Amino acid sequence: MRQAGAYSKLLSGGRSGPHALPLARIKKIMKNSSEEVKMISGEAPIVFSKACELFIEELTKRAWAMTLQGKRRTMQREDVASAVITTDVFDFLINLVSDAAQESLQPVLEP
Repeated sequence: MRQAGAYSKLLSGGRSGPHALPLARIKKIMKNSSEEVKMISGEAPIVFSKACELFIEELTKRAWAMTLQGKRRTMQREDVASAVITTDVFDFLINLVSDAAQESLQPVLEP
C-alpha cells in the first residue's frame, strides 16, 4: 500500500490517513475531467481532498447561518440553495439550485 507521505500530514493537520474523502474517487474524477489529463501525482488527489473538505465546511457554515435565520434546527436543501445564491464565491453553483429555492429567497433578497 502506498503511503501518503509528508505532504499529506501537512494538509491534514498531522495525520496521514485515512482521508475523509476517497482518494481513488478523486483521482477518477480528475482523470475524467479532460482527455488531456493522463498522469496524476500521488499528492494531487490529497490536495484536492483537502480543498473539497474546506469547500464543504464553508458551504455548510453559510447554509447553517441560513437555517438559524429561519429559526430552525435542521438544515434543509433550501438553506444550501440560499447560501449559494447569497454568496458571490458560490456563483458557479447557481445553476444547480432549483428555481423554487430562488423564488423562496426573493423576499429575503429584496429590500
